[in-house]
Amino acid sequence: MIGRILPPPVVSAHSLSDDPGPLAFEEEARALAAAGSNAARRGEFLTVRHCARRALGLLGHAPAALLPDAVGAPRWPDGVVGSMTHCDGYRAAAVARVGDVAALGIDAESDRAIRPDTLRAIARPEELEQLAELGRARPDRRWDLVLFSAKESLYKAWFPLTRGWLGFQDATVTIDAARGTFDARVLTTGHPVGPRRFPGSWLAEDGLVVTACVLPRS
Repeated sequence: MIGRILPPPVVSAHSLSDDPGPLAFEEEARALAAAGSNAARRGEFLTVRHCARRALGLLGHAPAALLPDAVGAPRWPDGVVGSMTHCDGYRAAAVARVGDVAALGIDAESDRAIRPDTLRAIARPEELEQLAELGRARPDRRWDLVLFSAKESLYKAWFPLTRGWLGFQDATVTIDAARGTFDARVLTTGHPVGPRRFPGSWLAEDGLVVTACVLPRS
């Protein structure tokens, strides 16, 4: 799914289940052991990195360990920008050359209801109004999940550029239901200097919502 909403400079790979084969590099196995990960977490961690190596191979990179940094963000090879995501039944990674793409974030969510109190923490007032309008026009869509996923993609694109925290209330997302796109805007000025607008795309089908923020290199 994720490949259908990514522009051509970005390549991706996905998996619908955890590969039972020996996917771990030794360094990755040590990182998992140090974190005390359980079997489910191990499967997610290794499979999404297997996806990332497949995508990196399309850019000409040889397979290598992809370790998390001090805050858990993946360390990509020099000259590469990328993002990973996993949820129930779906793992994916997307990468691009830094000469083509300045920032990249992807997210996948399995279909579920978001509790009203959680939604109020995620959505700004104007976004709650937007969700109500979208729900009246297309009640068959989980627009709250599209919004949540879009903000997750935004943060994954934002953080590698700024190394700064971005909360749910620090950005607003406008969803285009007809085009399958969204516009994400960072609102607060107290964050590190960085782009304030990120174009995005979304897709919902087969019990999944996937989103992507891709900021082209200007």
